[in-house]
Amino acid sequence: MIWKQIWETHGGRIVGVLAGIGCGVLYVTVGFWDMLFFALLVFIGYTVGRNRDLRLGPFIPWQRLSEWLGDRWRPFR
Repeated sequence: MIWKQIWETHGGRIVGVLAGIGCGVLYVTVGFWDMLFFALLVFIGYTVGRNRDLRLGPFIPWQRLSEWLGDRWRPFR
């Protein structure tokens, strides 16, 4: 019962951290110094999961970015 509540409130964070750990393990096995990259992957996974949980919208606001750049920066017209 409590696991269901945890999953409903923090599901995105859990999946994000697990995905970061899964991808990070590949880099950790390559060498010790890749631990910094591992920590970065875990942080990115947590941040994306948190944004999903809080329904903050996309991580990169593509619509506002395209409005800011204007029509002249559009690669495909």
